[in-house]
Amino acid sequence: MQLTTEDTFNNDIKSGLTLVDFYADWCGPCRMLTPVLEKVSKDMHGTVKVLKLDIDNAQKIASSFQVTSVPTLILFKDGKEVDRIVGLRDADSIKEFISAVAK
Repeated sequence: MQLTTEDTFNNDIKSGLTLVDFYADWCGPCRMLTPVLEKVSKDMHGTVKVLKLDIDNAQKIASSFQVTSVPTLILFKDGKEVDRIVGLRDADSIKEFISAVAK
């Protein structure tokens, strides 16, 4: 799992399957989601790339994807949004969410 920024975002999501966690440091559920996403990233290595984007430092991107609450997970395929989920989820739910697109 790695951080992405406004400068690297488009390049980071341009190819393959990428799950982006739109989060904020002040968000409790976001902090609870981090170890869940680390597990998902490890379990699905080679299938999906998992990135974190701090909405406070990347307001233009958060706004362009109409992210109004955090955590928001957006799944991209070759740079295009294919689906999203909002709120805290467990690892199995997130893996199912990714697998539905990865097939």
